[in-house]
Amino acid sequence: MSIFANYRRWRMYRNTVNELSHLSDEQLRDIGVYRGSIEKVARRSL
Repeated sequence: MSIFANYRRWRMYRNTVNELSHLSDEQLRDIGVYRGSIEKVARRSL
């Protein structure tokens, strides 16, 4: 993978983590995500 592609994937990961981190615990629970698993969910979304 090129450096650009790696950077783009990393940015998508960081954006996902940031967005999920701003949700309340109730909102996360509604979508089936626990706060401790945000990074794992973000990795799977790539």
